[in-house]
Amino acid sequence: MTHPIRILPQTTADRIAAGEVVERPAAVVKELVENALDAGARRIRVTLEGGGAGRMVVEDDGTGMDAAGLALAVLRHATSKLPDEATLFAIATLGFRGEALPSIGAVARLAITSRCPGGDAHRIEVEGGRVGAVTPAAGPPGTRVEVADLFFATPARRKFLRSARGEADQVLDVLRRLALAWPEVAFQAESDGRPWLKLDPESREARARAVLGEGFAAAALPVGRDSDGILISGLIGQPAFSRATASEQHLVVNRRPVRDPMLRAALRVAFRDVMARGRHPVAALFLEVAPDAVDVNVHPMKTELRFRDAGHVRGALIAALRAALGVGAGTAGEGRGGNAADAPASAWGAGAWPHASANGSGNSPRAAPPGGPRPAYQWQPRSTFATRPPGFAETALALLAPPGGTPEGATSLAMGFATAPPAGPLGRAIAQLMECYIPAEAAYGALLLVDQHAAHERLTHERLAAQLLAGQVRVQPLLIPAVVELPPGDAARLLGAAADLARMGLE
Repeated sequence: MTHPIRILPQTTADRIAAGEVVERPAAVVKELVENALDAGARRIRVTLEGGGAGRMVVEDDGTGMDAAGLALAVLRHATSKLPDEATLFAIATLGFRGEALPSIGAVARLAITSRCPGGDAHRIEVEGGRVGAVTPAAGPPGTRVEVADLFFATPARRKFLRSARGEADQVLDVLRRLALAWPEVAFQAESDGRPWLKLDPESREARARAVLGEGFAAAALPVGRDSDGILISGLIGQPAFSRATASEQHLVVNRRPVRDPMLRAALRVAFRDVMARGRHPVAALFLEVAPDAVDVNVHPMKTELRFRDAGHVRGALIAALRAALGVGAGTAGEGRGGNAADAPASAWGAGAWPHASANGSGNSPRAAPPGGPRPAYQWQPRSTFATRPPGFAETALALLAPPGGTPEGATSLAMGFATAPPAGPLGRAIAQLMECYIPAEAAYGALLLVDQHAAHERLTHERLAAQLLAGQVRVQPLLIPAVVELPPGDAARLLGAAADLARMGLE
């Protein structure tokens, strides 16, 4: 049975519209902090309870609002950021729709206290879409927004929220991205009484170090390019400094943190030839384009963009990234994916090649120095394979040794060994190449190449797995504990998994 078409009540319509803006506590904090930044705030403080679902408070020292502005701020499509219609096509602010506060008030209990410099403070409350009167209040210059009982008016939405810690992590990620885009603003955050974030006003480079860690700062390559009105700057991690996900790719366009698919695709293309499959680069990139050359009104969360000349932006970003990677690749020994021949001769030096000589008397088949002639090697097997003290390579050879010793009828491949190594499940070890690989002859005549480092890791894994299954993991305390710096969110997750890690021998 069909029902006649009818106009929805305003309260229902507001709650439906709120679903596009208020997805979770992190979305609320994002909208409120963006309002604070648009108001010229230089200090922003965020307080969470219960991951934000219980209570969120955002305080700033911006310009504030008077009583009349406060009454209009909670009405839908009321904003001070679009003085005329033409501004919609050249947006220079983070917010512009006038939907955030009404949407929050439609699904939660909202209270706003605001004061202009030199004026009086006022307060207004909105509960489930019902707007109260503006009343006098006390407070410092700026604005304080309190959001309590998120989704109390739409209980079905609460079941889709994560745990309190998971929601708090999402809020922290939003704050980190905004803080990176606005380094001149101080950010402070706490969750359930515990400090989570404290950033003082600083330079862009210092803010990147504070947000992404000292490890990123040490492995970062500068990016800079000005391409026909597109200014690109920032830092990218060397290819070796990668992550399993793209969560640490921070892209900022005109001071707005975005997750634009086209920009992320440009990152992948630029790193495609220097990064392993399944790994993602770490980056803090800032793009500045003319406001009328980019449309930010294409996504409810304003995290995706539409560029007027997307191909030009994509090409400029790829060129800037590849230029930065090319500069990094010229440093010897850094593993940045470039050609070693690009390094200056003084960086290599004659004494840097002890493993090769023109007459083939070297002790390892290494390549010739950059720019030098390739020696005509006459390979000589190691004579110390069987006489070296037990070490890393010998441990790896355990995979090649059978439990019962040398099989009957096995012949020795006398390649300079005092005694031919016995054949094992992976065959008979023949030699060691480049202090890394072990050629082995399989029983069926095939030649196997074993990476001794990977073999050693596999042996260690099997040994630890056996101890774990037996419940007898042996622990060796460190004389001096290792200090590891982690972002607050990662540190909280690590502490939450402390019991599981202890069972694995990590205390």
